[in-house]
Amino acid sequence: MRALRNMAPDASKKDMAVRLFQAVRDDLRYDPYTFSLNTEDYRASVIADMDSAFCVPKAILLAACLRAVGIPAALGFADVRNHLNTPKLAELMGTDLFIYHGYVQLWLGASSFKVTPAFNMELCQRFGVKPLEFDGEHDALFHEFDDTNRRHMEYVNDRGLFVDAPMQEFLTAFGETYPKLKEFNRRRISGEFFDAGFASPEGSPAK
Repeated sequence: MRALRNMAPDASKKDMAVRLFQAVRDDLRYDPYTFSLNTEDYRASVIADMDSAFCVPKAILLAACLRAVGIPAALGFADVRNHLNTPKLAELMGTDLFIYHGYVQLWLGASSFKVTPAFNMELCQRFGVKPLEFDGEHDALFHEFDDTNRRHMEYVNDRGLFVDAPMQEFLTAFGETYPKLKEFNRRRISGEFFDAGFASPEGSPAK
């Protein structure tokens, strides 16, 4: 895979895990408005060809990449509260609670780590959020504070670990929790309007 090109033939699993985390974090731009209603769009092979995605597809892709090089990985989901939401996304969601935030739990030998590759480096720099760095020694799970030490994100409910993402369950819960955002995405996908998504530097990151 492209992310591991130019690595030494004897690169460790730890080095590969770090490289894959960075690749999924930065090469697949974070955009919470790219939500798809089609379960087929959550296959790793499809996600790999995307330009942008939100936390769940990014976690699915990272888990698949880790498994492909022999690193055990599971998908984790949690409900998180975001204290620095954008006005536009907050209006569409009607809440600052994000259900089914996606993360990955991976195992390097006897040690396990929880990581989330959601926010790309460029986005973090633009919005003043401390980027998550995975060093193969510590968790890289959530942005607790922004650069000015304002509360940013907190985990309020862990939904557990999964081998495969429970997509039908997730899509149903998403539609019931965020009907306005679901309709927004239905209209965007159908071509009723074009939206630049999260590319515009408005407010701060969401999920």
